[in-house]
Amino acid sequence: MTHFIKMMAAGAILSVSLGSQVMAQGTPQTLGLLKVDFKTVATGYRTSKVVGSAVYNEQDQVVGKVDDLIVTPSETVPFAVLSVGGFLGVGSKYVVVPYSALEVRDKKIILRDATKENLKSLPEFKYSN
Repeated sequence: MTHFIKMMAAGAILSVSLGSQVMAQGTPQTLGLLKVDFKTVATGYRTSKVVGSAVYNEQDQVVGKVDDLIVTPSETVPFAVLSVGGFLGVGSKYVVVPYSALEVRDKKIILRDATKENLKSLPEFKYSN
């Protein structure tokens, strides 16, 4: 046990000394700041409120559920992963649509022209990890 404590102490000293070495270099780091319009941001939707929400079509029928939102390094538009088909998660599959295809009306997420059938016919999305 004392060996473990000595190893922890050595690790703490090493991390402190490495941290001060980096700070001692004195190289200033700059971050390019972007202007953010907070009024625009305030009109958006938190992902924690979107994920898990039902997705409706224009006929007010539930056609799926938002399972996840994905942002990629190369695209400027996030993608919505929808769970479609099945019952209580059994037999359902994941499909992807651009988030811009979704509309929010009266606190409902709408996917125009969507039906359960045409969403099920989309290629299945599988998470990589």
